[in-house]
Amino acid sequence: MKHIKYLFLVLTFSIFTNCKIQYSFTPPTSIVAETYQVNQFENTSLLFEPGLDRDFKLALEDLIQNQTNYRLVPSGGDLIYEGEITDYRIAPTTSTAQNTAAQNRLTISVKVRFYNTNNEEDDLEQSFSFFYDFPGSAQLTGAQKATAHEEILDRLTQDIFNATLARW
Repeated sequence: MKHIKYLFLVLTFSIFTNCKIQYSFTPPTSIVAETYQVNQFENTSLLFEPGLDRDFKLALEDLIQNQTNYRLVPSGGDLIYEGEITDYRIAPTTSTAQNTAAQNRLTISVKVRFYNTNNEEDDLEQSFSFFYDFPGSAQLTGAQKATAHEEILDRLTQDIFNATLARW
């Protein structure tokens, strides 16, 4: 019995020292490029929100700059983003018994055209949309509006990044 315990300990030690389980995070295969540019996204929605086009452009530039090694250039980029803000809409999502809005939803939609000047196969034209829900009794102004815009733009830009640059 003593030999079996000794043999078990030797085998266990041998297994733990010789078997190596390796975990590694493999980043997405990057697109071959050095620079990117984000052109102005014109706001063509029926409900015009001043400054939204600038905020969207800056949010997309910042996300790409923070998550890649690409360099932002004003023109002549290897990767080019352009498009339009196609929808900015506030609509009720649920109502009360008194036929008033219990909850409203702000939806922002953008149409993006992505061009990789080094590889046309990567080009993409796609629409993206996201929303923010808020109480029907509240007005979307001030800090709540800023929070709504930030949350929506964060999600939109991440979805755009994933569709254009995240190559798993």
